[in-house]
Amino acid sequence: MSRPELQAPPEIYYGDTEAKKYTQNTRNQQIQADMTYRALELLNMPIDQPGYLLDIGCGSGLSGEILDEEGYIWAGVDIAPSMLEVALEREVEGDLFLQDIGQGFGFRPGSFDGAISISVLQWLLNAETSHPTSSPPHRLNRFFTTLHSAMRNPSRVVLQFYPSSDDQIQLITSIAQRAGFGGGIVVDYPNSKKAKKVFLCLFVGGGGSKQHIPEGLQGEEQEDDKARFEKRRDRERSKSANGKRKSLKDRDWILKKKELYRKRGKEGVPNDSKFTGRKRKAIF
Repeated sequence: MSRPELQAPPEIYYGDTEAKKYTQNTRNQQIQADMTYRALELLNMPIDQPGYLLDIGCGSGLSGEILDEEGYIWAGVDIAPSMLEVALEREVEGDLFLQDIGQGFGFRPGSFDGAISISVLQWLLNAETSHPTSSPPHRLNRFFTTLHSAMRNPSRVVLQFYPSSDDQIQLITSIAQRAGFGGGIVVDYPNSKKAKKVFLCLFVGGGGSKQHIPEGLQGEEQEDDKARFEKRRDRERSKSANGKRKSLKDRDWILKKKELYRKRGKEGVPNDSKFTGRKRKAIF
């Protein structure tokens, strides 16, 4: 079976039926969650800060749910209306935009503290028409140039994708570097056909190309359909320094998130009070 990006443009391939089918598939949910956690690890955001992230190709919001759980505020862009419709039905918390990323972004300069993308970048490598603006180099150039402008200095961008050749990797990295990014490719489990994952880890400012590119994961590739490092990270995420399970949404987190909403001009943000973040008693 051929890859999805070779069958039809994403807005057509992910119609109403396929969008719901993809979202409800438990294997897709698990893979998306695993790669999102790994992307956040590579993003290396400051701890306990509600950063504003961009989810590129957010689809139905599977990655967005992870961002919510980790305490981030986010915006998502996707070209498939049916995917965004499913995201709205699922009531994800992020702001959603219908956007062809190959035409570039229209966000204000320095809008985001970081950006992630899961299984999207390879869609830009197929020309849908013979027009010059539809060529992969032109679309990639618009994508990386406007993305670089939308990022704060310093920040990181982590893009997981499925290249079909080394030439595609070279094309993507060279255009990203010409757009002003530093960084490079990170490959997890390079010797495994099943578990191998490719990430483009990009830097904005903060030393640019002099920054250290993270190491790819090695060793055991799978254990009961889940990578070992994911299980270890699950345990570490769920505990604080004293070994007790941490609260992902404590009072400080809620206050920071509300303040960020106010700065963004969001209406209807509740006022702070002594009851903010207080745990309610169980009702029987």
